[in-house]
Amino acid sequence: MSSIELYELEGCPFCATVTQKLEELGLDYESHMVPRSHAERDEVKEVSGQTGVPVLVDHEHGVEGLPESSDIIAYLEETYGEQA
Repeated sequence: MSSIELYELEGCPFCATVTQKLEELGLDYESHMVPRSHAERDEVKEVSGQTGVPVLVDHEHGVEGLPESSDIIAYLEETYGEQA
């Protein structure tokens, strides 16, 4: 199991920017595709307290349910980028 998990929705442009950054940094991650309906996203709500995606979990660094693509990308760059 990868230490990084990403909750995402197929066709979501915000999710795509996060997956692109994960791939750019060469990070392995476990993808969890979520249902289109927010009402059916119980797993995402458990992890992050809300139903929007993307949501990142990084077990190795104690990150449990980081929402918002811009925040996720900033976190990934800071934690795993060249200057890290």
